Amino acid sequence: MTLLWGALRTIALVAAACCLSWLGGLLWFAMPQMADTRAQATDAIVVLTGGSLRLQSGIDLLREGKGRKLFVSGVNQQVDLDDLLGVSGRAPDWALCCIVLGHEADDTFGNAQETAQWIRSQGFRSLRLVTAWYHMPRSLLEFDRAMPEIDIVAHPVFPEQVKQERWWRWRGTAVLLVNEYVKYLGALARPLIERRLPATIAGPDRAARAEMPQ
Repeated sequence: MTLLWGALRTIALVAAACCLSWLGGLLWFAMPQMADTRAQATDAIVVLTGGSLRLQSGIDLLREGKGRKLFVSGVNQQVDLDDLLGVSGRAPDWALCCIVLGHEADDTFGNAQETAQWIRSQGFRSLRLVTAWYHMPRSLLEFDRAMPEIDIVAHPVFPEQVKQERWWRWRGTAVLLVNEYVKYLGALARPLIERRLPATIAGPDRAARAEMPQ
């Protein structure tokens, strides 16, 4: 009986430590990431679809000369440039030749793969990444993995509907942040999981990814 209670106590302590670590990580994750203060222009500006504020910020950066081209990753197959600009406000005519749409990605991993292919095809060495602040940690993780040789400058945007102060009091924001945090942990652990999977299980997934843009 003593051994049983000792084992249960150990399990309870480990579970409590895991919960506290998870909650501590969530509190760190929920701290808004500030924009990179480097003022120099990058070769490209990359916007991940998911809100008009992201695209408008990318267009503003292009107007300010912060990049030579603007690449929008993860655009729906049925949406063209006119449709996209109609949602967020039209770009100046001179910028239309410098905006490129990517239609292949449907998640953050795909955004990184699609962007890596385009960046390398252009011979670029740096990019300024535009996405929502809560999405930036996972985006940087995937982008750094996909193109470790590229200098990436973070440029988060801050949607008004996602509350930053006392976020736990706002149900919609809390659910969004917890969901994004879980996805971030999953992305963080993915290489470890894939290495431990038997070849017969991991094979189809790896083969499918091999067909995606590199």
